[in-house]
Amino acid sequence: MSAFLTRFEINKARRGARDLLSSPHRLHAAVLNAFPAAHRTPTDEGRVLWRLDQDEHSTLLYVLSPHEPDLTHLVEQAGWPTTQGWVTRDYTPLLDRVAIADRYAFRLTANPVRSQRRKATAIRSQRYAHVTVAQQTQWLLDRVDNHGFTVPAGVEKEPDVAVRARHTWRFARETRTVTLSTATFEGLLEVTDPQALRTALVHGIGPAKGYGCGLLTLAAVR
Repeated sequence: MSAFLTRFEINKARRGARDLLSSPHRLHAAVLNAFPAAHRTPTDEGRVLWRLDQDEHSTLLYVLSPHEPDLTHLVEQAGWPTTQGWVTRDYTPLLDRVAIADRYAFRLTANPVRSQRRKATAIRSQRYAHVTVAQQTQWLLDRVDNHGFTVPAGVEKEPDVAVRARHTWRFARETRTVTLSTATFEGLLEVTDPQALRTALVHGIGPAKGYGCGLLTLAAVR
């Protein structure tokens, strides 16, 4: 299993950057264009995942992929073409190092939803967004066992996870308007199944992976 984690800082002063940041659909297309067609399709090795991390100081795009990307087009459209590019590092050593009982700080932007039939007679179920912090947090906690980790207790014996940001996107895709609710989680995890966690890291967690959801990143606990 091989993977590469790339960080690219977006220059929000540029018109092209503002255009990309207004629509996860456009940004998704720009991310995929960093790879030849043969490297855009999910495989057993993983898939292309991305996430935007924004604060008052910077807007960072993270891309996790089985192959190294070429972000030249993004630098030209939404970066600093003459002074700054992007940074890619091999993520494989971290994947290989994950072991039972290891603890990491984590960050995840996800699309917490539930499936439900609109009518009892309906054949297909529909997805409905969880709207409260409590619902979104429980959505994550209900899934961690399947992804090879637990969230240990923190302050006041509550799970050590917090929702740091929430956003509702509305953007055009072809002839329809897409509504997407996201929540960004930060906290502490403990590894229970290294292989399941590796799978979650390279394949993502939850739906809407094409729209910047599902990328779980780890950092050493300080």
